[in-house]
Amino acid sequence: MAAAWGSFDDYPPERAHEFRALIDTLVAELPADSPLGPFERACAWDSTGHSDKAVPLYREALARGLTGSERRQAKIQLSSSLRNIGQPEEGVKLLTPELDAPSDELDDAVRAVLALCLSSLGRDREGLSLVLGALAPHLPRYQRSMANYARALVDPEV
Repeated sequence: MAAAWGSFDDYPPERAHEFRALIDTLVAELPADSPLGPFERACAWDSTGHSDKAVPLYREALARGLTGSERRQAKIQLSSSLRNIGQPEEGVKLLTPELDAPSDELDDAVRAVLALCLSSLGRDREGLSLVLGALAPHLPRYQRSMANYARALVDPEV
């Protein structure tokens, strides 16, 4: 699977169906009830511009008990896809609990996609607060200031 995803850029948009077929072939090697199958298929549809086809597959993967990093990835990608198909409020509901999940390398992605969903709902200040909060620890200077500005966008008491 890693090799297939490593070759993704070799498939221009007019050959996206070939990439999805490759993923389908690899998924067929998994046990029939594996949550990784619908997850990988969702990723392939999503990555080739078909959020509408990806959404039910992400949901299936989560319902089948997807675990680990893939579970969090599925929530992030499902939220992004929901936003793309005009359902950003569902994305907000799905990702908001992830703000309190154990920290990992996907924390910033959670905040970025949640910020996009919030922006789609006209909640730009909340989205900007999340993005600045995610950016602050990566800055060589002004970390404390940016973190305080991020909080001040949503909490006037700061």
